[in-house]
Amino acid sequence: MVDLDWKNIGFGYVKTKYNIRCEYHEGKWGDPYLTAHEYIPMHIAATSLHYGQEVFEGAKVFRGVDGKARLFRIEENARRMKASAEYLLMAAPPEDLFIEMCEKVIRANAEYLPPYGTGASLYVRPLLIGTTAEVGVKTALDYMFLIFVTPVGPYFKNGFAPIDVVLEKLHDRAAPRGTGQAKVGGNYAASIQAGAFAHERGFSNELYLDAAEQKYIDEFGAANFFAIKDATYITPLSRSVLGSITNKSLRVIANDLGLKVEDRPIEYEKEIGTFDEVGACGTAAVISPVGRLYDPNKDKWYEYDAPGKYSTMMYHALQDIQYGRAEDKHGWTRVIEGI
Repeated sequence: MVDLDWKNIGFGYVKTKYNIRCEYHEGKWGDPYLTAHEYIPMHIAATSLHYGQEVFEGAKVFRGVDGKARLFRIEENARRMKASAEYLLMAAPPEDLFIEMCEKVIRANAEYLPPYGTGASLYVRPLLIGTTAEVGVKTALDYMFLIFVTPVGPYFKNGFAPIDVVLEKLHDRAAPRGTGQAKVGGNYAASIQAGAFAHERGFSNELYLDAAEQKYIDEFGAANFFAIKDATYITPLSRSVLGSITNKSLRVIANDLGLKVEDRPIEYEKEIGTFDEVGACGTAAVISPVGRLYDPNKDKWYEYDAPGKYSTMMYHALQDIQYGRAEDKHGWTRVIEGI
């Protein structure tokens, strides 16, 4: 195992030994290969550079209490990448190739998997890019699929602790009939300015409303939104929201805990002040309980129970599955043998 300060590693890029790549050419995928190179040779007219033909994913591997390495819900990542790629008319790697490459690159970098008890994990970043040279707006004929891994700590530096967030009303994250439901880099580019402004003012994240009416809650800049009231787990139903695998898992866990689950439009003005608990959830964030939300249009703060009873229960239930402390009765984890 490499010598790193696992408990203070933060959420950023750490160089590991290998990444894995596979190329699509003349209508078929080639053989995956490991490489130590961190750079990509690419044509200056590649469609990914000029027209945003790029989709990516994020998953995590956890060293369990029993010493086993567990990859969480990777099949869902493969399916979500396929859906994102199809929306951009890209060739998507088949699910079996996606999972095979994930397992190979994890094994090749096993010494970078953080030890149990440190709060860190091994982040898996699959990336699909169009590489065909074009100067017109066209779909590529050639693609590179690559995966790198890097050890990470919590996305928000204080981990499972209350955060302050701000309502964002100057910028939109995604158009109503755009790419909001796909995991494409352009969605994140659209949030950079708003996110930077929020951080400058001391907020951990910004909350977006729907772009069409500015009436309904969509999601945070880096995570899905959920709320708890009347023993009900509520999350937005919107075509502009990325389908978070963590949110999908929390809906199941909430049901296991006896909560009702509602996936529905959430009208901001009517409901934002009625919630007992509010949280941001995602692969990177896991669950970040929202302590306060600031509405700059009203110069008003909304406060929530953070971390609240149900958010705490769901957080621990999810982490117990990921770290092997509880039975994985839903079949969400894949043990990577031999590391």
